[in-house]
Amino acid sequence: MVNSREALGKGSARSLRREGLVPAVVYGKNLETCALSVDPKALKKSIATDAGLNTLITLKGEGSFNGQVVILKDMQVHPVVGNMLHADFLVIDLTAKVSVMVPIHPVGKSVGENEGGNMSIIRHEIEVVCLPNAIPASIDIDVTEMQIGDVFHVADLKLAAGVEAPHDGNFTILTVAGRMAEEEAEGEGLVEGAEAVAAAPEAAAE
Repeated sequence: MVNSREALGKGSARSLRREGLVPAVVYGKNLETCALSVDPKALKKSIATDAGLNTLITLKGEGSFNGQVVILKDMQVHPVVGNMLHADFLVIDLTAKVSVMVPIHPVGKSVGENEGGNMSIIRHEIEVVCLPNAIPASIDIDVTEMQIGDVFHVADLKLAAGVEAPHDGNFTILTVAGRMAEEEAEGEGLVEGAEAVAAAPEAAAE
């Protein structure tokens, strides 16, 4: 349940928060932007699903927004306390594709990790385009066959029918790196540091 709010500005927002509510706005095609107040506990409960921020929410209340299906497009949270400060809702057309960010979820343990390598996730989420009812909760990637040195690119994704991952370049999503390469890099750093220390007395003598 959400309510319309007429009073705007920082003072009004602070008053709402003192009452345990959060200022919000809802906007979208064929809907004039509306200022709202929402119960943060109810909102957190509504997105406590596998879909998270991509959960489809139906707004209920007195106003032009009543019955509109939305997603939580943005949520501002206090950096220290963690309280919700503001929420933005975007109206969704269930018959039109939307662009959303979906988390990456590696499945299994790779051969490379079993051999002492490390899994490195370069992209923790990627953009997908699909109908609202087809938004995946996550993009699952089976990594069990990946060897040390293997790289998984966006073009390697196997997505469900109707789900696309638009991209200009074939960027890396995750990779399996070997410990040897990391140790060599650390060793080179130690050698360079030792050479610098050895050179310091000579420079001082000059």
